Amino acid sequence: MRVHIVGNVYRQDALKAVLSTAAWLSKKGHQVAVDNETGRHADLPVVPTTDFAAADLAIAFGGDGTLIRAAHLCAEVGTPILGVYYGRFGFVTQCTGENVLGCITDFFDGKAEVESRMMLRAELIRGGQAVAEIHALNEIVLQRDVTARMMVFKVDVDGRELTSYPADGVILSTPTGSTGYNLSAGGPIMDPAVQAFLLTPVSPHTLSARSLILCPNSKVNLTVGSRGEAVASADGQIRLHILSGDEVCITKSPRVTNLVTVEKDDFLIKIGQRLFSTPNMLEDSF
Repeated sequence: MRVHIVGNVYRQDALKAVLSTAAWLSKKGHQVAVDNETGRHADLPVVPTTDFAAADLAIAFGGDGTLIRAAHLCAEVGTPILGVYYGRFGFVTQCTGENVLGCITDFFDGKAEVESRMMLRAELIRGGQAVAEIHALNEIVLQRDVTARMMVFKVDVDGRELTSYPADGVILSTPTGSTGYNLSAGGPIMDPAVQAFLLTPVSPHTLSARSLILCPNSKVNLTVGSRGEAVASADGQIRLHILSGDEVCITKSPRVTNLVTVEKDDFLIKIGQRLFSTPNMLEDSF
């Protein structure tokens, strides 16, 4: 089989795991290559970005950011991705370095399940025409440029004006992305099995602003209702400069990210371990 790998190049333990796993796969007779960025730090064959998705399995060694990088390389084709945890939170990664070889073997033997995660598509509309398109696994964000003051962001849903946020920005996230920027901005956590959009303002200058859960078939249009420089970004990796009069139209993407699953109820286990693991102060008082 053909296996393509990405790694967190800022973590030596992740790069070490890339090399050892690649050696193991090669010894088993599989074809192995890494993406351009990983190839600059690991002495392994490099596959061009345009061909990265042409594999039976992609493996991401790192945290959620590394897996998102793999998702952007694979989503158009739908290549299954195994996320190996070498990061901080790792809500999307699926296994640890200690059991990666067993997880790979299960995948090759047809014992592992693959879970499809919904993605978002954002079109930049300028002068009535779509001039750019970006896709995201976690979120699409429309926000002020770093040099701009607070701005007003108008939100339309299915052709109806919903609200306007005086804020630093607006996040539209997937359930997978609910534990990312959305969580940092005070939005709710959602099980990734749910099909929905999460709309969350960033630092809103109003007490009435709340996160909203929207139908995944909704068409959400975001515009800047005040003067200033703004940008639209997908997963913090792709950025589009927004001009006055531009519109960002967000819908459910036809692409999906396919994740190799290792353990049932993995999401609930991670939430319990990484967010709610603080000892119960009431119990400690007895």
